[in-house]
Amino acid sequence: MTSSRLVSLDALRGFTIASMVLVNNPGDWDHVYPQLDHAAWNGWTFTDLIFPFFLFISGVALSLSIARRRAGALGDERRQLLFSLWQRAAIIFLIGLALNFVPNFDLATLRIPGVLQRIALCTALAAPLVLYCNWRTLFGWLVGLLAFYAAAMLLVPVPDPSGIVVAGALEPGRDLGAFIDRLLLSGHLWAKSRTWDPEGLFSTLPALATMLGGVLTGHWLSRDLGEARKTLWMMIAGSVCILLGVLLDAALMPINKSLWSPSYAVFTAGWALLLFGCFYWLIDGVDSSIVRTNSQRLSLPWIIYGMNALFIFVCSGLIARLLGYFHLAVDDGKTVSLKEWIYTPFQTLPIAAQNRSLLFAVAFNLCMFALAWYLWRKKWFITV
Repeated sequence: MTSSRLVSLDALRGFTIASMVLVNNPGDWDHVYPQLDHAAWNGWTFTDLIFPFFLFISGVALSLSIARRRAGALGDERRQLLFSLWQRAAIIFLIGLALNFVPNFDLATLRIPGVLQRIALCTALAAPLVLYCNWRTLFGWLVGLLAFYAAAMLLVPVPDPSGIVVAGALEPGRDLGAFIDRLLLSGHLWAKSRTWDPEGLFSTLPALATMLGGVLTGHWLSRDLGEARKTLWMMIAGSVCILLGVLLDAALMPINKSLWSPSYAVFTAGWALLLFGCFYWLIDGVDSSIVRTNSQRLSLPWIIYGMNALFIFVCSGLIARLLGYFHLAVDDGKTVSLKEWIYTPFQTLPIAAQNRSLLFAVAFNLCMFALAWYLWRKKWFITV
């Protein structure tokens, strides 16, 4: 089953990208359902699951791809494969950087971190581990990264933005990761915070652990076992991770997306395992061809999204930025952004403000799906 392309992985990737596009493009940020926005700080919402899901999926795909290509590969061939993965990571990083350059086009304030940049860094760091380590060593790296990150965040004293030196302060801008970001990337951080970044450098370490969780799942799927057994153990592992994440939340560090705390990494990996287990069983694993066929048919929109996931994410981000950048003249000499102008008819609908905002996000998503569908019909799959 795992020797060919996993349709379930494409479907889960498409579900994740569709969810990301949905939560990133409400009509009005002041009227968003709580589950479609990030938790203010500690805690989690549906939105906080999306980015870890994508890193987990990337890890599974990386593991399965390399497993096929490194079988019997000699040292030189493995080095070539490593360099090709690093090249891919560099391209993804540059795409993310270019996306941040729009619409201000100002190098002095260009935000260097970002979603694509984190994916790129995790891919670059994971590549040699996946190529040269067995699953036991990978598991050791995963645990070690989370343990090192937690110890450093809780024990290393650093000055906060006001100059007060403190250890283990896990408030916005006061932690070790924020200090490292200010030290190395001052002036190039998230504009809404300026003193810290949710995709900062140091918190990339536990994010790498999330990707390694996906890599280990790929190792498990590559084993010569029955599909039911693979699925069962993914579901068990997912349940254990969710429970462990809750325990770590209470005993060590809170579940926190911006810090990518160990509890958050473990907790979200658990949900990724559970959801992927469901997708895998229904679409690829179940013995009944009727169930598999119907599941693939029902999940076709997500599969279509998943075949060009990176391209759709970049396009959606670019379009959203340009909708806010371009302005139109309206009555009384005022100007509004192109997004505000498009959203005006939605605001006249006799429904709650949150529903109008959500309807705009759904419409935006449908436009992105139309693009994905066109690429899929043409068999154009844009990859890096």
